[in-house]
Amino acid sequence: MVSDSEKPSKNPSNDSGVIFSGMRPRGLLHLGNYLGALQNWVELQNDYRCIYCVVDIHAHTTVETPSEIAEIQPNIEVMVLDWLAAGIDPEKSIVFVQSQVPEVMTLNTLLGMVTPLGWLMRVPTFKDKVRQMNETEESVNYGLVGYPVLQTADIILYKADTVPVGQDQVPHIELAREIVRRFNNRFGETFPEPQAKLTEEPLIVGLDGQQKMSKTLDNHVELAATPEETTKRVLTAFTDPQRVRRNIPGRPSVCNVYSLHQIFSPKEEVAAVYEECTTAQRGCVDCKRHLADSINRYLEPLRERRREFQQRPGYVREVLEHGANQAREIARETIQEVYQKMGLS
Repeated sequence: MVSDSEKPSKNPSNDSGVIFSGMRPRGLLHLGNYLGALQNWVELQNDYRCIYCVVDIHAHTTVETPSEIAEIQPNIEVMVLDWLAAGIDPEKSIVFVQSQVPEVMTLNTLLGMVTPLGWLMRVPTFKDKVRQMNETEESVNYGLVGYPVLQTADIILYKADTVPVGQDQVPHIELAREIVRRFNNRFGETFPEPQAKLTEEPLIVGLDGQQKMSKTLDNHVELAATPEETTKRVLTAFTDPQRVRRNIPGRPSVCNVYSLHQIFSPKEEVAAVYEECTTAQRGCVDCKRHLADSINRYLEPLRERRREFQQRPGYVREVLEHGANQAREIARETIQEVYQKMGLS
């Protein structure tokens, strides 16, 4: 158990508005997750009242097998441990699991009454997901079609007005704004229209040098990996395909290892990497070992915090339970207001 002084604050910062963002329960996070989203979440805590959610209900739109379903709960705790280690502060932010606030499903149903099916079928990410699943639009589950409605419910249940997203998620936020606008027009001003806060998400190419870093593609480096595991992974990274011998000068501009050096190595070391690569003074294996050392230095503070949290049994669960209590308090007030506006109470 944690003391009252260690429990999440009931009064997070609210200087600029209310942020809502969520992640599916992915288990251990990797460098791409950190640089693409998590690092930004941490910084937003300084200026916004932040609400961060593990969207486990959303996960069921694509999981099918018993093994996939069994992974959801274990994945939650290890992912949130990564959140906390990265700097998500439960004294500043509300951190909880989506399914622990059932009011979101109530609002999802009610928003479905004002959302035309045609709006959902036109969402580009829906069509992309159907293709990825090798399904037809007629065969996918209702939850996948209605994903943007539940996403809208996630956001506006807490009267959030700002959602940090990448460019590919902007259509979902635009749809959320349309749903809110229609609800407000029909039942009276109730919800703020959420604004997309575009984040600069650096494209972190995986160790294969070809595609975005992804656990599915097994081209990733986990935040919680040991230094030895990190080095072993980085040594598998692809480099300049034309540099088949050490005495051939390299081309940093086409080498993903060099691009990762630019993120994780100090500037003076990046300059040395470039010079020694282009003059064939440094081999690719040495360059990868150097990169692994840089990544390990970069992640050591995070990994140390993670080890400290792991030594506090029950801490993550208590953070999530307290966060759910905070979220439910807000959610109940919102649903009561919605019921009144819709003539349901």
